[in-house]
Amino acid sequence: MITSLGLRRISPPSKVWSGGWRRGLSGLLPSREKETERISKDPDLDLSKIRNFSIIAHVDHGKSTLADQLMRFTNTVDARRLEDGQQILDDMDLERERGITIKMRSVRMNYMNRNENYQLNLIDTPGHVDFSYEVSRSLAAVEGALLVIDASQGVQAQTVANVDLAIENDLEIFTVLNKIDLPHAETDKVLKELEVVIGLDPKDAILISAKKGFGIDKVLEGVVDRIPHPTGSSREPLKALVFDSYYDVYKGVVVFVRLKGGRLRKGDKIQVMSSKSKYTVEEVGTFTPNMTKLDKGISSGEVGYVMCGAKQIGDIPVGDTITLSGEGGAAEPLPGYKKVKPMVFCGIFPIDGDDFKKLQTSVEKLKLNDASLDYQVDSSSALGMGFRCGFLGLLHMDIVIERLEREYDLSLLCTTPSVTYRVVQLDGSIEELSNPSLIPKDLREIQEPFVKVQVMLSPSKMGAVIDLFRSRRATLLNTSHLSGERAQLSFEMPLVEVITDLHDSLKSVSRGYASMDYQMSDYRPQALVKMNITVAETEVGPLSTVVPRSDAHRRGKELCGKLAELIPRHQFKISVQAKVGGKVVASDHINPFRKDVTSKCYGGDVTRKKKLLDKQKKGKKRMRQFGRVDVPNDVFRQIAKIKR
Repeated sequence: MITSLGLRRISPPSKVWSGGWRRGLSGLLPSREKETERISKDPDLDLSKIRNFSIIAHVDHGKSTLADQLMRFTNTVDARRLEDGQQILDDMDLERERGITIKMRSVRMNYMNRNENYQLNLIDTPGHVDFSYEVSRSLAAVEGALLVIDASQGVQAQTVANVDLAIENDLEIFTVLNKIDLPHAETDKVLKELEVVIGLDPKDAILISAKKGFGIDKVLEGVVDRIPHPTGSSREPLKALVFDSYYDVYKGVVVFVRLKGGRLRKGDKIQVMSSKSKYTVEEVGTFTPNMTKLDKGISSGEVGYVMCGAKQIGDIPVGDTITLSGEGGAAEPLPGYKKVKPMVFCGIFPIDGDDFKKLQTSVEKLKLNDASLDYQVDSSSALGMGFRCGFLGLLHMDIVIERLEREYDLSLLCTTPSVTYRVVQLDGSIEELSNPSLIPKDLREIQEPFVKVQVMLSPSKMGAVIDLFRSRRATLLNTSHLSGERAQLSFEMPLVEVITDLHDSLKSVSRGYASMDYQMSDYRPQALVKMNITVAETEVGPLSTVVPRSDAHRRGKELCGKLAELIPRHQFKISVQAKVGGKVVASDHINPFRKDVTSKCYGGDVTRKKKLLDKQKKGKKRMRQFGRVDVPNDVFRQIAKIKR
């Protein structure tokens, strides 16, 4: 399957292939004569002079650095802004600290090529598997994609996944081989992988070093020569694809659009096709990369933004179509857009119960800028009021929690991540539940989501990686030796096994040389049971979990033992139990503090000591009966970190 991925969209032989890279990097240095020029503000550009494209790649292969260099070569930004080494499009603090792209960005560049003025609309996308939704949104708005591959790392799992997305959207793909200046770059080997693994012609690859600016002019020429121009006409009814949005405190919802037909100007009466809501356009513009207002508006084929006074981001959902209200509007919306579905769920609670209102306001504000975040109010007797949130993956969850704590000054507690289970009731009805504590006791079966996982690795690490995946209930589907130093493994496994610490464990057993990607497969009935945890005979809802029946004893014993270590001692003995269907499958206990009540007794009759000890025993029994054990918040935090 993998070897045929790119064969349907192989570009024709390129006029810009930098095949002479062996003669030295100096041949790739752009001359000042060829450096692009800033064109005049407005000539009306026809569609043949517009190129819409994305940059797709595995994480840390140099997408954002390449985007910055493209903006520098087109004089979109001042070169001095690049001197501090910070990414221009990655402007969030978290993005710069982690060195990854989290939020999608767009920028318009004006480029002069062969005395012709071109408008290049670039959409920079995230590379991590959790943010594949962001990638899919951008690919729906463009005609072509630059596939960036690190010459020192080669084709990775997410590289293949991004190519899949591009092919699904019928995009023209051409390859950019980055970081060829590194001493450990293996250019010839990676070019061979490009053909064997993905199916793209290595002769069409452009060889560059984005960090040093080598070959950037060749990339710009390739964008013009090899990416098709958009279709449609400004005379057609308005069809604007909403591919992103965010909330501005002063201006309301700012909607990112790609016009597939028609024209959009200030003062136009528009309509959201899914909800039939009507608005008046207050401002239209583009990104340079800052928001720049355009009095003339934008027309078919262009990418820009629109403000229309919408107050909530849900009023104009991502993936919807905007058209003119009334007779000039389109009859049908744009097809083929998929709605995001959360894959990972966890409870988020404020450590200080008085901060719930503050947390609610913060989550609502964050949702305005993160369309893939899902949430609903949740309550727990142990943790109080909070939210049950849905995320695209573990990294997405970490980013959201860190943003809440950093940007809104909150101290939060998170429960163990889980997935959505399908519970088949005794009457045959099916209910989807993401909170294990809500799963009923009496049911017919539990179905859990399965995923297909692709792993790219060195053949020498195959044994250790296969053992790791089999310990996570995975089934090996296929093994492919792609080259002497590259192999691919395909697995099917439960999603819940992926979202724990699988990525970290994979990096550990492969010494950092393996990468993985996964996609949803289906739901399957499994021998699963709900395991409840009780502390001092009181059920602790946030610690409830779903486990394989065959593994319930081991998991229960591990969890009870950890709780016995973490919960502070009391004046009475505390029992910690793991129960399945009311039956105890594992238990532990926390010994009480013991006061030496006989310390004042010396000599004399032994019955005096027995009387004092009996009195103490009765007191502790009464304390066990009426005493209450509060599980500290830090215990939940530690339990969430337990490895499977």
